[in-house]
Amino acid sequence: MPHVIVKMWPGKSEQQKTRLAERVTEAVMETLHYGEDSVSVAIEEIDSGEWARKVYQPDIQARWDSLYKKPGYRM
Repeated sequence: MPHVIVKMWPGKSEQQKTRLAERVTEAVMETLHYGEDSVSVAIEEIDSGEWARKVYQPDIQARWDSLYKKPGYRM
């Protein structure tokens, strides 16, 4: 049962976030052959001033070798 968490800066509309969740769901279904009922998507908004501490250090830097898509920036 894939659960995908998207962490991003605030400022996107509800329509954009809903569409993103739909597209992520579609990609999971198509790629992994799960039904729609098996997929869940959460969006967490993280202020830019907290990004390094709450996202970059624990989720990116500390898990660099396990990232399938690495960011094009370093902090």
